[in-house]
Amino acid sequence: MNLAQLLALSPGIGTRADMFVEPLNAAMKRFGIDTPARQAAFLAQALHESMGLTRMTENLNYSPAALMARFNNRHVTRFTPETAALYGRTAQHPANQQMIANTAYANRMGNGSIEAGDGWRYRGRGPVQLTGKDNYARCGTALGLDLARYPDMVAQPDVGCLAFAWFWSKGNPTGRTLSLLADAGDIGSVSRAVNGGSNGLSERIALTSRALQVLA
Repeated sequence: MNLAQLLALSPGIGTRADMFVEPLNAAMKRFGIDTPARQAAFLAQALHESMGLTRMTENLNYSPAALMARFNNRHVTRFTPETAALYGRTAQHPANQQMIANTAYANRMGNGSIEAGDGWRYRGRGPVQLTGKDNYARCGTALGLDLARYPDMVAQPDVGCLAFAWFWSKGNPTGRTLSLLADAGDIGSVSRAVNGGSNGLSERIALTSRALQVLA
């Protein structure tokens, strides 16, 4: 992939495109993302997850209602109406993103309690929004980097792209490389492995098709 191709896929990235071309190419080469179908699917997911590679750190600027919808379900209540109003964005105050992360991600993914601060320390970073202490540690071990100690490294283009390629190949919930799904054209399953659901599925499929055209 060259600079012109990346700009065609993400016009909004502007001058930041120079920062990502080589890291993306290096990450794809290292993890065997080596055919147009694989690269198109990989790039489409990276671009969709990071708003065209313009956001490398998780945005937690939620309203109280959005907090409860995003992080609560029928099995788990992470935010009560009171804590959602306290930490969420309202007309009276901005969102307390640090406390949102610490509350939303406490006691899971290897994180400690709310008070431990691991939710904020290991919030989503990189194109895939790598999240949770365990995932940072696993990814760091695979890449030969101490990401558990230095999690901010994942927000850098070179490490962030490698982290996503690791997730794509080894760290995702399927336990196998997503390149196999890309080979089969199963972008729905690729998207669910990356996002955990069907959020933005039509856009991801369209972006994959666009990437195939651009990379041809």
